[in-house]
Amino acid sequence: MKKIQLLLVCFLMASTSFVNAQDSYGGLALYTLRDDMASDAKTTLQAVADAGYKYIEAAGYDNGKFYGMTPIEFKKTLKEMGLKPISSHQASVTLENADAMIADVKAAGFKYFVIPIPPMGLFTFQEEGMVMGMTGGAENLAGILDTLGEKCKKAGLKLLYHNHDFEFKKDENGVVVIDYLLENCNPKYVNFQMDLFWVTKAGADPVSYFKKYPKRFKIWHVKDMNEDGWFAPVGTGSIDFGPIQAQKKLSGMKYYMVEQDKTFTMKPLEAIKVSHEGLKKFGFN
Repeated sequence: MKKIQLLLVCFLMASTSFVNAQDSYGGLALYTLRDDMASDAKTTLQAVADAGYKYIEAAGYDNGKFYGMTPIEFKKTLKEMGLKPISSHQASVTLENADAMIADVKAAGFKYFVIPIPPMGLFTFQEEGMVMGMTGGAENLAGILDTLGEKCKKAGLKLLYHNHDFEFKKDENGVVVIDYLLENCNPKYVNFQMDLFWVTKAGADPVSYFKKYPKRFKIWHVKDMNEDGWFAPVGTGSIDFGPIQAQKKLSGMKYYMVEQDKTFTMKPLEAIKVSHEGLKKFGFN
């Protein structure tokens, strides 16, 4: 009788694990929860796992640590939560600190080293109207990305550049920065993380870019747009992710990350739950 009871308990535990595994999908960019991560990283990561996310993208590296944890500690914590480290935004990278930073990203278990903005002081930002831009020109940026990308490849990582809206518009030299990068960066070293919100905000079409530059967009940022043209939980705004999702193979997408830069009146931890449910509307899994 005891053997039967033990077998029944094991079966129920296995069944529960299977259900949880089936319900767990998609990734979350932790930038969405930056304040929560800063105050209590472990509790916040558990909430991410409880919300049904399977993997994460970090955006909290400082002085050799991820959210106050060493790379090994962070990797261990994610494993305990059942979360997988996929990508990390490394905004503070320079040609001088790149080797050490790449080693830390590798040690934490990440696959992708992401440049979230033009690095090394090239990014410009005007808070009024959230106007973003860059200095130095597209050719200069491409050279920096190739150099960093080659370093990443040697370390067993893949480098991606993350877009905002300004890269899809002509600069002062009449150059569309994203087009220049796609056409001139070595694809062996540099590929891209497409932020679907910012592409839409710029008036560009993600699918057109997939067709023109197939297999170059390895990770997507998935976030919706509200009636005022700003961020919204997935499935509550105006972006139709269906046609975009249908072309994921053409794009080269391996992973996607829910992100919401600002959640306005909704608490970030609530917004990520709404977005996770919203993913189902468009066939994300």
